[in-house]
Amino acid sequence: MSSNNLIANRLKNVKNFFIRSINRRAVKIEKRVRLVISSLIMVFLMIFSTSFYFDKAPIFIAVFTIVGFLVSYFALLEEIEDMDWFGLFFLPIVLTVFFYLFYFLFPGRWLTRLPFSIFYGISFYAVLLCSNIFNVGVEKSLQLYRAAFSINYFYLTVVSFLIFNVLFSFKAVFLLNALIVGSSTFFLSIHLFWTIRLKRHLEREVIIKSAFMALILIETTIITSFVPLRTPIVSLFLTTTFYSLGGLVYNQIDGKLFKETTREYIGVWIFVLLITFLSITW
Repeated sequence: MSSNNLIANRLKNVKNFFIRSINRRAVKIEKRVRLVISSLIMVFLMIFSTSFYFDKAPIFIAVFTIVGFLVSYFALLEEIEDMDWFGLFFLPIVLTVFFYLFYFLFPGRWLTRLPFSIFYGISFYAVLLCSNIFNVGVEKSLQLYRAAFSINYFYLTVVSFLIFNVLFSFKAVFLLNALIVGSSTFFLSIHLFWTIRLKRHLEREVIIKSAFMALILIETTIITSFVPLRTPIVSLFLTTTFYSLGGLVYNQIDGKLFKETTREYIGVWIFVLLITFLSITW
């Protein structure tokens, strides 16, 4: 065995030793308590980070990504394998980063910071709870899974709105906006469609349907870029497109795309489309 392989094996053994040691100690804490502790850590970090100006954003984005992963791992711990490393940790981290960026669209005062951080903490706890339910492999027939899926889908929609709102507030060129919207939609869709079957690997159908979602949102972004609309209205329309199209696709994957379901999602999209038309400022 070469010296490089020997060093690599020793480092791997050290890493596994620390992980096992942390897991043994953390498992002794009740999972619900771990979820609360993780959420409180992130709330305090959110309050602390929003006390600084936006020029510190790159630093805090990195901090939120690392700390968000660590506290999520601390909360979940058991039986994390393969696709779980993406599916269970993606939403808590993305939710945190874009809640943080979205905060700077508000006036920077305690009157907004405290309620905003509390709402973020509740949201982070809810998302972690959903990840925990997905991780323990609850049967899809149970009401617990259905509730977790619905809450998870709701927060994916919220995150999409936050991403679009923050993105369009920078007033970038429309091609860059379209590219970022497409990329974010692709990963949000992968997470959404993965929660339907909770496979340990990424299915080809999930990738194809996510790419389809991304393509539609890219085209929609390009079209709306030539229409005089305010940022919140554009964000709302794109979010509704993500929600409605995502709902149709996930029901199709799940084999439950009935006429009533189709009418419901298309009806929501048409309603917001009318609001968007009425909001055009020629």
